[in-house]
Amino acid sequence: MTDLTTRYLGLTLEHPIVASASPLTGSLDSLLALQDAGAAAVVLPSLFEEQIEHDAMAFERSIGGDAAFNVEAPGGFFPELPGYDTGVEEHLDLLSRAKGELGVPVIASLNGTTDGGWTAYATAFEERGADALELNIYLVAAEPDTTGPEIEERYLRLVERVRTAVDIPLAVKIGPQFSSPANMARRLAEAGADGLVVFNRFYQPDIDLETLEVTPDLDLSSPSDMRLTLRWIAIMADRVDADLAATTGVHGPADVVKLILAGATVTMMTSALLRHGPGHLRAVRDGVGRWFTEREYVSLDQARGSVSQASVPDPIAFERANYMAALTTYTPGS
Repeated sequence: MTDLTTRYLGLTLEHPIVASASPLTGSLDSLLALQDAGAAAVVLPSLFEEQIEHDAMAFERSIGGDAAFNVEAPGGFFPELPGYDTGVEEHLDLLSRAKGELGVPVIASLNGTTDGGWTAYATAFEERGADALELNIYLVAAEPDTTGPEIEERYLRLVERVRTAVDIPLAVKIGPQFSSPANMARRLAEAGADGLVVFNRFYQPDIDLETLEVTPDLDLSSPSDMRLTLRWIAIMADRVDADLAATTGVHGPADVVKLILAGATVTMMTSALLRHGPGHLRAVRDGVGRWFTEREYVSLDQARGSVSQASVPDPIAFERANYMAALTTYTPGS
């Protein structure tokens, strides 16, 4: 039987399938269900910068109101509450309970865009016992005057600051929109990232034709979405000094196997577990074990990266050359 043991962010995992951040990792009961189904590790839902800022501002408005203009309450209508929970404590409490109940690594997650207080939140997660931290950076370059290099520098600065603040392993979850993803991956590793999660699926806005309002929309992934991740994992493998976690489109055993062969350290599942429930993870893990065992692999290390760009006889298969081949061999209805 193939040894599926994997090292990710310095953590020893029984196999390479991790339950990534989703509603399923947002409660202790579902976290326990994921562990029972065999999750090698879990990533808690992100603590969002906007959530903290919105809650804090709403609270200030609710207790401040027009107090400054009211002679009966020049100092405010309510006493100061320096410990008021703006969303942070809820996440910290989930982390504490998960660490107390689970036997698998628990990875905390931060989602933000600015340097601000993220070092403080990262430190708080470390103090509560997080085994690692996933920094989920979501920057939209909506201003035409903002250049690509400026966005990249913001990423790097944020990673450097969080890396300085904590000692636990740090993964950075990125999207594919960089003009040179492999170069950016290398620079993020140099800035202090121990791992890279490739790729994030950002929500895309839609327009409600009845209300004419812009609405958030996030569809669950499909297995075909894995192809983009597969290509860049294969290109980055052995060229970036960081663990590579593959996410988006990981639905079945075949997806996991392909990504490991391409060079992924671990694979992360979200949409498939939301569709089929935590028990689906066990079926995927068993299928991965069978595939490698039937082909007499001793361990995943033997297989990992064996079909990366650096390892295959035709490296340009992961680049533009395959584009023409795909077009010329396609037949309608296939």
